[in-house]
Amino acid sequence: MNVSTSKKRTRKQKAANFVIQGSILAMAGILVRIIGMLYRMPLNDIIGKQGNGYYTSAFNVYNILLILSSYSMPVAVSKMISARIARGEYRNCSRILKAALIYATVIGGVAAVVLWFGADLFAELIKTPFSRYALKTLAPTIWIMAYLGVLRGYFQGTGTMVPTAVSQILEQIINAIVSVVAAGILFDVGVSINAAQGARDYSYALGAAGGTIGTGAGALTALVYFIILTLSKGGDMRAQARKDVSGRTESYRRLVKILTITVLPIVISSGIYNCSNVLDNYLFGQGMDKLGYMEDSIATYWGALGQYQLLFNIPVAVSNALSSSLIPSLTRAVASRNRKEKLERIATAIRFSLLIAIPAAVGITVLAKPVCNLLFISEDNSLLIRLSMIGSLAVVFYSLSTVTNAILQGLNRLDVPIRHAVAALVVHVAVLEVCLMVLKMGIYSVVIANIVFALVMCLLNGHAIARFVRYKQEYRKTVFLPALCSVFMGAAAYGVYRGIYALLPSSMMRGRLGMAMVVLPSVAVAIAVYALLLVRFRAVDEDELNGMPGGRRLVRLLSRLHLL
Repeated sequence: MNVSTSKKRTRKQKAANFVIQGSILAMAGILVRIIGMLYRMPLNDIIGKQGNGYYTSAFNVYNILLILSSYSMPVAVSKMISARIARGEYRNCSRILKAALIYATVIGGVAAVVLWFGADLFAELIKTPFSRYALKTLAPTIWIMAYLGVLRGYFQGTGTMVPTAVSQILEQIINAIVSVVAAGILFDVGVSINAAQGARDYSYALGAAGGTIGTGAGALTALVYFIILTLSKGGDMRAQARKDVSGRTESYRRLVKILTITVLPIVISSGIYNCSNVLDNYLFGQGMDKLGYMEDSIATYWGALGQYQLLFNIPVAVSNALSSSLIPSLTRAVASRNRKEKLERIATAIRFSLLIAIPAAVGITVLAKPVCNLLFISEDNSLLIRLSMIGSLAVVFYSLSTVTNAILQGLNRLDVPIRHAVAALVVHVAVLEVCLMVLKMGIYSVVIANIVFALVMCLLNGHAIARFVRYKQEYRKTVFLPALCSVFMGAAAYGVYRGIYALLPSSMMRGRLGMAMVVLPSVAVAIAVYALLLVRFRAVDEDELNGMPGGRRLVRLLSRLHLL
C-alpha cells in the first residue's frame, strides 16, 4: 500500500467517524425531541394554551441566562480539549477540566441568583406576570447545567459523543415523567387557590411551574450520570497524563483566562443568535398590549407559538448534533493545518444538515393539520396549523445557520458570528415591528421575522466561510436533489394522508388514536419514499452510506434490491 492510498483511507476513516459521532448525537437529539413531543401532549392537556404561554415565556428568559452562563461551555471546553489532544498534551486536558468546573461554579451560581431574584421583573417585562413561578423553579437548573456543560464538553473534546447522547436521553426521560406529574399536582393546587381568591390564572401558572420542575430533575439526573462516568474514567485519565511527553504544563490562571476568552465570543454570538426569542416575547407582549389585547390573550398566542416551536425543534436538533460533533473535529483539522480535512468536514456538515432539514420542512407543511391535531387533540388548532405551514421554511434556514455558526467557531473565527448575529437581529426587529404594528399580523409577525433572521445569518455565514477557507458550495447533491426528492416525498405523504381520510369513516378519525392512524402511515411512507429517491437519484452514494451507523447493512439490502 503506497503512502497516498494510506492517507486517503485515513481521511475516509476520520470522515466516517465524524459522521458516525454526529449521527449518534443526532439520533439521540431526535429521540429526545420525540420524547419531548410525547410528554408535551399530556402536559398541554393539563395546562392548556394559556399555561403553555407561561411555560414558553419562562423558558425564553431561562434560555438567555443559560446561554450567558453555561450554554457555550460544551463548545468552549471541547475546543480546548481537542486542540490539546491534537498536540498530545494530556496533562493539560485534566487541568482544563478542573479549571472549567471552577468557572462553572462561579458563573452558574451568579446566573441562578439573577433568575431567582429577578423573576418578577422578567415576568412583568414580557407581559406575562404569572410566568414568575415557572422562572423561579428554573433558577437552580441553571447552576446544574453549568457543571453538565463542562462534563459534556470534556467528553466531546475527546472525540466521543456517546456520553452526551446517553445523558440527553436520561435527562429527557426523567424530565418527561416529573414534568407531567408535577404539573398535574400543582395545577390542582392552583385550582384551589383560584377558588379561594376568586381568580382563574393560578392553576395555569402553577401547572407551568410544575412542568419546569421536570427540567431541573432531568438535568440533575444527567449530572449524576456524568459524575459517575468521570469517576470511573479517573484511572484512564491519570494514565494518559503520565504518557504526556509534550513537556508543557499550563497554569490554572492561564487556562481560566483562555476559557474566558474562548467562551466570551461564543456567549455573545449565541446570546444574540438566541435572544431573538426573548426580544420577540418582549416586543410582541408590549406591541399587543398597545393594540388593546389582554394578558391572557397574549399568553395564549405565545402558547401557540411554543407549540409550533416544539415541531420546529425536532429537525433542528440534527443540526445542533452535527455542530457539536463538528467543532472539535474541525478544531483538530485547524490545529494540524490540514486544509483538505477542513473542507471535507464543512461540506459533510452542511450536506447532512440539509438532507434532514429540507424534507422536514416539506413534511411539516403537508402534514401540519394531522400532526398538530395528534399532538394537541384537546384544543382548536387552526392557529397552530397556519403557524406551522407558514413557519416550516424556518427549519431549513435555522438548521443551516446553526451549522455555519459552528463552522466559523471551529475555524477560530469566533468574532464573525457575533457581527452577523447583530446585523440579522437588526433586520429581524425591523421586520417584526412592521409586521406587528403596521400590518397588524399578530403572532404571524414573529414567525416571519424569525425566518428573515435565520436567512440573513445563512447568507452572511456562507459568504464568510467561502472567503476564509476558499470553500465553494456544491449545490446539486446538497440542495437540488434533496429538494427534488422532498417534493415527491411530500406529494406521497399528502396522498396517503388524504387517502386514509377518504377511506376510513369519520367515526374512526376521532381522538389521538384516530389521528395516529393518519399520521404514522403518512410519515412512514414519506421516510421510505425520500430514502429510496435519495439513493435512486444518487444524492447519496455507497461510501457515504457505509460511513453511517448501520450503513453497511443498508448497502447490502439496497444492493439486493438493485437500487445501488
